[in-house]
Amino acid sequence: MKRRLLLRWSAVLVAGLAGTSFLSTTAEAEPSYAGAEGHYAGSQIAKHEGVFAQPSVEYSTQDQLLGHDVSGHQGAVDWPAAAGAGAQFVYVKATEGTGFVNPQFTQQYNGSYQAGIVRGAYHFARPDVSDGAAQANYFLAHGGGWSPDGKTLPGALDMEYNPYGETCFGMDAAGMVAWVRAFSDTYRDRTGRFPTIYTSTSWWKRCTGNNPSFGGNPLWVARYNSFVGELPAGWAQQTIWQFANAGTLPGDQNWLNGSHSALRNLAFG
Repeated sequence: MKRRLLLRWSAVLVAGLAGTSFLSTTAEAEPSYAGAEGHYAGSQIAKHEGVFAQPSVEYSTQDQLLGHDVSGHQGAVDWPAAAGAGAQFVYVKATEGTGFVNPQFTQQYNGSYQAGIVRGAYHFARPDVSDGAAQANYFLAHGGGWSPDGKTLPGALDMEYNPYGETCFGMDAAGMVAWVRAFSDTYRDRTGRFPTIYTSTSWWKRCTGNNPSFGGNPLWVARYNSFVGELPAGWAQQTIWQFANAGTLPGDQNWLNGSHSALRNLAFG
């Protein structure tokens, strides 16, 4: 009898230690969001690809519309001043991965709308922490939705260099394409809109193998130079070009490829 009790208590002790070890390993595996407030559309592209010529305003408002993008990095934005400086549209960082929400999101997203600027939200992708569907749902739960009010752009997915480690988040091209597809499909299923895809041609080539199958998504391409240059495969033209990481508007500077009717089309879908 004593022997059976001793064996039973030994089993309980081993199970308890195993549980403690599991919890410790799980805690150690929690993803890091250190520095997430400083991760914004293009922060890693500028770091890896450089910033070259800063173009002047080359187009009339009939050809291109000036806009910008902001994140918690900019803090609270003076939206009447941005509108007065010519901002026609803006993308605002909402989320990163499945564990970070921009603390300035409400002020930036609602404030731009109140100033008459067409606004949209974007998500900084973390393929290393969870799947694309989970991140689309997290984004939608924290401000990334879309409404057909003519003043809201479809949510954008920011695909760029990994600020925490390996450039492609440890994925091969097929895995990355599947990840982007899961995000895009989930977002479209829930909103009826394809999300805009933000990226650079260099990153897209390196991490998706220059996959050409996302041409139905609006393209927001980053290139800090006086010309837009080569686009990723599958897109005949960009919808938005992020041409500079600083300028007259808060945050990064963007051209919408078209007139006010193009902006309305992007907002209404």
